Amino acid sequence: MTRTTLADSQRRLAMHLRDPVSEPAPADIEPRRLQIYRDLIYRNIESFIRKGFPVLHTLMGDQHWNVLIRQFIVEHRCESPYFRDIAGEFLSFIEHCPAAVDGQPEFVPELAHYEWVELALDTAGQSIPDNHHDEVTEQSFCQLSPLAWLLRYQYPVHRIRPDFQPTEPPAEPTLLAVYRDRTDRVRFLEINAVTARLIALFDGQGMVVSDAMVSLSMALPDWDRDRLMAFGLPLVCDLVARDILYLPGP
Repeated sequence: MTRTTLADSQRRLAMHLRDPVSEPAPADIEPRRLQIYRDLIYRNIESFIRKGFPVLHTLMGDQHWNVLIRQFIVEHRCESPYFRDIAGEFLSFIEHCPAAVDGQPEFVPELAHYEWVELALDTAGQSIPDNHHDEVTEQSFCQLSPLAWLLRYQYPVHRIRPDFQPTEPPAEPTLLAVYRDRTDRVRFLEINAVTARLIALFDGQGMVVSDAMVSLSMALPDWDRDRLMAFGLPLVCDLVARDILYLPGP
């Protein structure tokens, strides 16, 4: 006779709770109690995901949404045991299992990523270092905030809503700086390619503003340095004011 271990019983229970349609219910647990566990598992996971992806949930509607959540629970193997990481696991599921969103608009994976970024920044444990001084000059040393991300999408994901669902990507990609400011609000700034290139120069170890303009001028030979400085210095001031860039100490 095969001896059933506690681990075996737990494994069968977990398999049933994940996929109650295909996996048989343990015979030694009262059906009423099993239903309570089934409801708790699904409702808790669905609630966390819905709060993290509100636009996606609204666009898909309850029927398609519930099918997708159930598929996620059945098929995806999470790398993290923490509830706070469920949104990231759900995003990974959508990105690596495109069949899960067959029939949905093409922008769905990008929209999911954008909504996850907002959540990730909102819950990030990092903070923006204090500015070492107030005035931004050509000789100011700037760095990109650890809570500012440069993103590139085919679709204008920040504008998608029930009454705006593009069926094909526009000619130009959407460039965004998504960031959390010092009031802990997550914001976004739609930017052009030149601004994105400028912001990227301050990533990593940071850079002096005038040096960044020189680097930018090398990439944009049609712009002279004076013209770039007239364009760039006020822009850097604005980026510092928004908390996308900051002024570290020596």
